[in-house]
Amino acid sequence: MNRFEEIYYEAKSDNWFQRFAIFCRLALAASFIPAGYIKIIGERFAAGLPSNNPLGHYFDALHLTGYYYTFIGVAQIVTAILLLIPRTSLLGALMYFSLIVNICVLTYATRFDGTRIVTIMLLASLFLLIWDYDRLKYILPFKQPNTDPYVLKKPRGVRLRVIFFGGSFAAVAFIIVGTFYLYEIIPGNSEAECRNQCASSKKPAACEIFCDCIYKQGQPLDSCLATFDKTKDVRRSP
Repeated sequence: MNRFEEIYYEAKSDNWFQRFAIFCRLALAASFIPAGYIKIIGERFAAGLPSNNPLGHYFDALHLTGYYYTFIGVAQIVTAILLLIPRTSLLGALMYFSLIVNICVLTYATRFDGTRIVTIMLLASLFLLIWDYDRLKYILPFKQPNTDPYVLKKPRGVRLRVIFFGGSFAAVAFIIVGTFYLYEIIPGNSEAECRNQCASSKKPAACEIFCDCIYKQGQPLDSCLATFDKTKDVRRSP
């Protein structure tokens, strides 16, 4: 048995890790139930997000896709239910991971303010997949050596918990702080939020033009970013 599997099976038998896995399943299921329900009843998701917001454009178009929109809602509800049932939790984790990866890429592409929480959800989903490594390893494209039944030789105990949960808090802190510096400018969740960042921006005039491009003209994000960069360059050249 390799070192990773030794650590894995020790964590698998630890009550703290077992409770954390249950918490992740409950939290992720709870995030999909209201989102799926809104789609099933036919309401636009994130109704408070303006249509001219880059992600608002997407939600408006998605809302108009008819039964595909309903299908997404049903898939989210089914995924949540599968996560809540211990016997089907692995299937739920696989379905959740495929959905949350798509959502995470979408939030980064549109510079959505909720990117932080979605990234944390993605990490929690990844943890659940690793938690079921003992079942998933047989479908992975790696040679599986024959191993003897797990016997705990040198338990790491509290040290393993400190390393894992300390690392988890550090990862969350890195995501929260790091995303503040990821983009020079973002559209925000509203026009007011977009303009609030202009006060602290090094290029306030270019920032205001960017916000006008997003919320007044309703232009795509890439076009508004190009206008923002062009305005900066013009004002820098004199």
